[in-house]
Amino acid sequence: MAGLKSLAKDTAIYGMSSIIGKFLNYLLVPLHTAVLPVASGEYGVVSNMYAFTALVLILLTFGMETGFFRFANKSGEDPKKVYANALIYVGGLSLIFLVLCFSFLHPLSNLLDYNDHPEYVGMIVIVVALDSFSSIPFAYLRYKKRPIKFASIKILSIILNISLNLFFLLICPWLVKHYPGSVSWFYDPHYMVGYIFGINVVTSLIQFFFFIPELHGFSYKIDKKLMKQMISYSFPILVLGLVGVLNQSIDKMIYPFLFTDRQEGLVQLGIYSATSKIAMVMAMFTQAFRYAYEPFVFGKNSEGDNRGMYASAMKYFLIFSLLAFLVVMLYLDILRHLVNSQYWEGLSVVAIVMGAEILKGIYFNLSFWYKLIDETKWGAYFSIVGCAVIMLMNIMLVPKYGYVASAWASVAGYGVITILSYWLGQKKYPIKYDIKGIGKYMLLAALLYVASSFIPVHNFYLRILFHTVLLVVFLAYVTKSDLPLKQIPILNRFARK
Repeated sequence: MAGLKSLAKDTAIYGMSSIIGKFLNYLLVPLHTAVLPVASGEYGVVSNMYAFTALVLILLTFGMETGFFRFANKSGEDPKKVYANALIYVGGLSLIFLVLCFSFLHPLSNLLDYNDHPEYVGMIVIVVALDSFSSIPFAYLRYKKRPIKFASIKILSIILNISLNLFFLLICPWLVKHYPGSVSWFYDPHYMVGYIFGINVVTSLIQFFFFIPELHGFSYKIDKKLMKQMISYSFPILVLGLVGVLNQSIDKMIYPFLFTDRQEGLVQLGIYSATSKIAMVMAMFTQAFRYAYEPFVFGKNSEGDNRGMYASAMKYFLIFSLLAFLVVMLYLDILRHLVNSQYWEGLSVVAIVMGAEILKGIYFNLSFWYKLIDETKWGAYFSIVGCAVIMLMNIMLVPKYGYVASAWASVAGYGVITILSYWLGQKKYPIKYDIKGIGKYMLLAALLYVASSFIPVHNFYLRILFHTVLLVVFLAYVTKSDLPLKQIPILNRFARK
């Protein structure tokens, strides 16, 4: 019992640090969309560069975080030796990447079509190298069961990032206007994107210094046998990670190259990325569910067959996903102010992107069948299929239909692999999901969303009231069908009366 309490506590801390971090970074969206005009395409530049960052991070970490955990907990292995070898490998890859990129910075910038600003690429290269190396000390903190330091570094880095963004993007422009002499010696009001990337370099450097205590106290000596085993173990994880991040980011990587006019591509990418951020409420919910659900499933699996519980977990995940969907869509009149009004033309993709996130969550739930029977190869197959669907739809449809096609491509990609995973899972590890109950919830949510979209209520306050009534209808159905009052603490007293 004590072990489960410790697991629950650590999971909550790691999960909350991730969710709080995503939420705080989410607050940068209103700032960035306010200071980067939509016509400039500069927010598209930010989105495009960070999409490549996610891909390169996976390449440089090489799955070594998981490899470290596997071998540090392996009988007969010295955890410090495993940690040192992981640091050497990822640090070596990061250093080679850094040297190569700066040796060929201008050709690389030309390849990515940033020949006017090679320093953008250079700053992102530094960030990726530092963050990939820092991933191993972060893993070491988790191994040593130090969630407080883990969470503190994450949150402090994000607070610093936000503070510097506010200084360079809001305070400095104000000072330039009213007291130009105070900042004109170092500040260029036309270099906003450069400051965004530069701030990331600073925060990654400062985050790195927090790990100095974790970088000494052991010998940096390569164990060739151990290193070979760790690389062999981590490589399949690298492949899965690459395909996974491509599923999420491939549209933002290739988007500017799908248009004959690159500037138009960057403008559309900026609109798509900015308005898609409103749908990230769903991603944060999925992340929180994942942190709690993974240890739950594998813990329950050791106790025996718990397929009924997995089926219930799927149903409750979908209920709360649909609730999150309705909250965002019914109050979009309010939430749209999270991005600057010049980006509002892209709000039509919010519902589509949230639909893709729901499918991603369902696929995540379904994916446990192949993890529980140790056939993780199916995860790689499904991911490759999903990535192929997303990429092909983007290439074929985006030039004609724009960012809406990108949103639908994600729905199609995750929809295909969800269907494949369910079909094959029912053959190899059948779980009796409540398809009928799930179908009722999806139908109700769809009807409520359609009602909110097609019943005209022109007064803002009456419209919000009407949408609130629709949300209450959904909550009432949940309470009646799957969350009886008698099971809710405190309220059950009133239900008995």
